[in-house]
Amino acid sequence: MGNTAPDTHCSRKGCRARADWALVWNNPKLHTADRRKVWAACDEHRAYLAHFLGLRGFLRETVPMAAFLEGEAADQEGGGGPDSHS
Repeated sequence: MGNTAPDTHCSRKGCRARADWALVWNNPKLHTADRRKVWAACDEHRAYLAHFLGLRGFLRETVPMAAFLEGEAADQEGGGGPDSHS
């Protein structure tokens, strides 16, 4: 996906809870189609942050943080599969 691992704390302002979810998004008016940005979310704020991004048409996917980090590690090692942007 081309991003470094996000902060593992929730992206919601003032929240320092451990992030269990990666909300992958981009703003098509600013970013190329393959550009991905990530907000980290705890269970409590996942729906709030996803709703915020979804209303704007930015949300691309929501994945468990562990799976996201595993995918990032594979991309960095060159084992990201056919869709890898290495």
